[in-house]
Amino acid sequence: MKVDPPQGGFRGPVKRSVTIAGHQTSISLEPIFWDALEAAAAARALPLSALIAAIDHARIQGDTPPNLASALRTWLLAAYAVPR
Repeated sequence: MKVDPPQGGFRGPVKRSVTIAGHQTSISLEPIFWDALEAAAAARALPLSALIAAIDHARIQGDTPPNLASALRTWLLAAYAVPR
């Protein structure tokens, strides 16, 4: 089986700073996840930081919350993955 790389190739994480609840935090995500988050925020007519804050709020409600980057990736996959 042959697997092709995604358009633009495989790229490592990019660190960006965002403000959540008045506090700055740095998040490292691969560019494809940043692009997907920006598209999700635009589709909801939200600033990127507001969408990240909402996902963060949902994340910290769990018994053992993952780190924020993991929560963002998981949310994106769950929100946009094709149902099986």
